[in-house]
Amino acid sequence: MTDPSSSANETGRVCRPQPRDWLCTAIRRIEADINRSADTHLIRMPLAAQPGITLYLKDESSHPTGSLKHRLARSLFLYALCNGWIGPDTLIVEASSGSTAVSEAYFARLLGLDFVAVMPRTTSREKIAAIEFQGGRCHLVDDPRSVYGEAAALAREAGGLYLDQFTFAERATDWRGNNNIAESIFAQMREEPAPVPRWVVTGAGTGGTSATIGRYIRYRRHDTRLCVADPAGSVFHRYHADRSVTEIEHYGSVIEGIGRPRVEPSFIPEVVDRMIAVPDVLSLAAMRVISEVLGRRCGGSTGTNVYAALTLAGEMAACGEEGSIVTILCDAGERYASSLFDDGWLAARGLDIAAPAEAIRAFLAGAGPMPA
Repeated sequence: MTDPSSSANETGRVCRPQPRDWLCTAIRRIEADINRSADTHLIRMPLAAQPGITLYLKDESSHPTGSLKHRLARSLFLYALCNGWIGPDTLIVEASSGSTAVSEAYFARLLGLDFVAVMPRTTSREKIAAIEFQGGRCHLVDDPRSVYGEAAALAREAGGLYLDQFTFAERATDWRGNNNIAESIFAQMREEPAPVPRWVVTGAGTGGTSATIGRYIRYRRHDTRLCVADPAGSVFHRYHADRSVTEIEHYGSVIEGIGRPRVEPSFIPEVVDRMIAVPDVLSLAAMRVISEVLGRRCGGSTGTNVYAALTLAGEMAACGEEGSIVTILCDAGERYASSLFDDGWLAARGLDIAAPAEAIRAFLAGAGPMPA
């Protein structure tokens, strides 16, 4: 007979019954945090040069931890708690490029748990400071490919839990509803002139957001297409075109949070209708321009999303199509003040964004096409 006090699940984790009172308190604290946090804003941005097309930005930077990853971290903690993987003394470990770790450190502190983030040494110092502000510790590695193994080893040696966002992002979120980002977008669009978007544009880091949105669109039978904007150096768009390409040898994008050197388990290509590969200079140019338009700084992955969304808007206009496009404002640019918003930092890496930024401004003014 199997010992009911300890069993291994499909991930190899050993699940032991956790104190029920502590578990109930932990879940209640997370639910209370949800109730205290209003839904994120949907910013309407009419495109003057394309009067029949409106761009909307889902502002995920307004979460308590400042990014889209707040939703993911909350879902991962609830998933692990309800699976019996977390107890009152569990060390939480994660592999991250920064933003997920900031949010997970927040939830770990909410539950009184220790947290360690394993991240590339190139992670912006502002993100490192944000993790430490939330009570987490940072374990930096030279090779970004090693974050997975390092995180798993640290958790194993300490008897802790490697949350593994790259595996569990697509299953930890309830894609049918329950206030996920897709449900929120379509609810907020309900009274707009074109309530069902022609396109929703997002990036892919774990693949969890694109999986959630793509599944929800199909589940609700919306006539909306999903576009994933991917850094040009990432593997995801290559994999979408050719399923045999699962890893690339060299990955050098400066855009944090999206794009990966390997295909992550949570990326579901079948729910993605189109992918647009975006060179870093175009992401950064769009980041600077959208920051000017909004009057506040947005991060690099937002620039990637906006570039793809404006490209789609240009295509729609050329075909005489009208409608709405929704994309994600992932996080604020303050996390990249010493990197992506530092002209000297860009120049040192040979990234000249002046010409593409001017071309994007011209497109918005109706004086030229989107730069390719």
